[in-house]
Amino acid sequence: MMMRRVWGMLAAAMVVTMLFSPYQGLAEESGGLYPERPPLPEIDPEQMQIVIVEADDDPVEAMARVQEQLPDTQVRRTFLTLFNGFSLEIKQKDIEQLQTIKGVKRIDPVAMYEPSMDESIPFIGGNEIRSMLDEDGDRLTGEGIKIGVIDTGIDYHHPDLKKNYRGGYDVVDEDDDPMETTKEEGVPTLHGTHVAGIIAADGRMHGVAPDAEIYGYRALGPTGIGTTEQVIAAIEKAVEDEVDVINLSLGNTVNGPDWPTSVALDKAVEAGVVAVTSNGNSGPNLWTVGSPGTSSKAISVGASTPPLRIPYLVLDRNEEQEWAITPMIRAQPWDQKREDEIVYAGLGRKEDFNNTDVKGKIAIVERGIVTFTVKAKAAKQAGAKGLIVYNNHDGEFAGTLEEIVDLPVVSMSKEDGEALLSELSKTNHSRIRTVYHEEQDFIAPFSSRGPVTYSWDVKPDLVAPGVAIDSTVPKGYLDMNGTSMAAPHIAGAAALVLQKHPDWTPDQVKAALMNSAKLISDRDGNVYPPHVQGTGRVDLSRALKVETLVYPGAVSFGKWLRDDTRIEKQVKITVDNQSDERKRYTVDPPFEVPDGIQWKVPFSFYLNPGEKREVPIIMDVLPSVFEGGMYNGIIEVKSKDEIINVPYLFFVEEPDYPRVMAFMLEHTTEEDVYQYEVYLPGGAEEFGIVLYEPDTFQFVKYIEAKKDVDRGMLEEKLEIQGVEPGVYKALIFARQDGKEDTIERDIIIGQYLGPSSSR
Repeated sequence: MMMRRVWGMLAAAMVVTMLFSPYQGLAEESGGLYPERPPLPEIDPEQMQIVIVEADDDPVEAMARVQEQLPDTQVRRTFLTLFNGFSLEIKQKDIEQLQTIKGVKRIDPVAMYEPSMDESIPFIGGNEIRSMLDEDGDRLTGEGIKIGVIDTGIDYHHPDLKKNYRGGYDVVDEDDDPMETTKEEGVPTLHGTHVAGIIAADGRMHGVAPDAEIYGYRALGPTGIGTTEQVIAAIEKAVEDEVDVINLSLGNTVNGPDWPTSVALDKAVEAGVVAVTSNGNSGPNLWTVGSPGTSSKAISVGASTPPLRIPYLVLDRNEEQEWAITPMIRAQPWDQKREDEIVYAGLGRKEDFNNTDVKGKIAIVERGIVTFTVKAKAAKQAGAKGLIVYNNHDGEFAGTLEEIVDLPVVSMSKEDGEALLSELSKTNHSRIRTVYHEEQDFIAPFSSRGPVTYSWDVKPDLVAPGVAIDSTVPKGYLDMNGTSMAAPHIAGAAALVLQKHPDWTPDQVKAALMNSAKLISDRDGNVYPPHVQGTGRVDLSRALKVETLVYPGAVSFGKWLRDDTRIEKQVKITVDNQSDERKRYTVDPPFEVPDGIQWKVPFSFYLNPGEKREVPIIMDVLPSVFEGGMYNGIIEVKSKDEIINVPYLFFVEEPDYPRVMAFMLEHTTEEDVYQYEVYLPGGAEEFGIVLYEPDTFQFVKYIEAKKDVDRGMLEEKLEIQGVEPGVYKALIFARQDGKEDTIERDIIIGQYLGPSSSR
């Protein structure tokens, strides 16, 4: 599912504004020195103008009012961070009425450069490949390739999409009209239109494959929510319609290879369809990839950053130390241009600010207890100049305010926040300023990490730009963030590969994209491990020039225990010579390996043009030498002029994956009877559901207790009696191999109507 997180580069960066009035700048007459001025030219009332509209409340709500009262207008872009408003194409005669619409604060005419798809498509080689030709001599644009977008629907009336739209199906309403949810039908959606634009927009914006045929399958209804049943039905419908590629920028939090949507995707690939799915937006912790990103045969895509201007904070007395910050959605932009005093204000509650002098200063607070919006409003009321919220868990996070607050608000990682506080504790007065760096090719913090539980597969398979990606939305354009935006870059890339190689299988298309990806590194220069970046960031121009394919593009040797005897772990890869010459190949495992490993690989071998060979790679292991944990590295497959990286990983001892996931409880039609479902990725020696009082956390009772539960989905009915109706805190736990994990949920027992029984 989509997650929005903007790092300071929005569509507004592509807009050049000229503030003017038709009467501005006329020279005053001075004693006849100037000839008589001709009359001003009349302005055509039907002439279309482009204007910037500044909103004084939520710009999305203001935009909806404008479109309702002035249906002939066309929204071009929405700005939520650097500018609170949107750009609009409007008739001259309607500007006066526009000024009277609630929420419209200011109107300015603009001049605008022709936009591209942010910088993401040129960045991955999209411009270079336009000169490449397919076997018929046509440019590589995705022509003739059918792509199914399984999502919230598509605004097929959008001028950038209507030429390429070919049809589809609405699984939610069971009809042939996969239009996005409109406001008349519920909470409006725009996600699928944005995804479709990244793949194949062909108008003011151009997608990765601008001539591909787009088919929409609406599997997610109002608010962008859908069921496993709907998603599987959409996959089946797309396969029946014989699409070549399907894109699923959606997912859940279940990290298991056997979840139904993952299995359905595997079957779709076996039927000959290239399946592309987002890896998830639950990073930066390991094991956060969710289904269908866990599908072994699909291409799972994580999110990296295109070129961005990233803000950092520095203290006046220690300018060598920099701390990254991330602007929060619906806050004012962070554009501090001078040094400001910074003070610590606890958890950012009203009482914290009452006890801290933050007037005219930057406040730094810890995440937790109250929402970001409450913290921001309290800081604003106390007179703070800006607010920094540092994480209360390891790593970075992406924050969103519930409403617009007139205050710059940013987030910071736990580690950086604590380091900054440590510096602040050394003196009574500290001043801070902002510096900016141009950065690219970093993993987005929200991008979910692998590996996959049980199968121990490497996921994601590769990464693509997924931060501040500008694309089509109903009646306009919008920049959005998420692995949902990364996946369609790969779906479009797959279309180009298929156009050039129409006879290739999904495995070969996947290999071309993975084998040619660029390995990327973190800010300290360390190469991201395979369960974070897969084989790297997609490189379109290299993918379309590959001569050798190696698949699978990444491998797992599974796990073993330290007290196992000496064992051999074997994987097999296929080396596929797609060139027109005979080639000699070698398989080179890493030279620097931990003690306790010996590699067994074949001697060099030759492949004729079009020939392929299955090659065994054996890891001879002495388990007792190893400490418990996860290990990874890269195996190289080489020919005279190619080096293909094949990442691998393995585990010693039972991995530290979450033992319990995706709990849900609902009341059945029977009195006192409930049904729950929960996913146990490795099974459970002990599993249970415990009720507590929500305020005092006093134990109430066990409503479920089991032992030796098999791995996978557990679906059970249970009868709950002897509990007063009300809201309870439920603790769902699972213990396996010496590790216990829990999920905490508020659940309703009985016919609870809340504090007032008059509802």
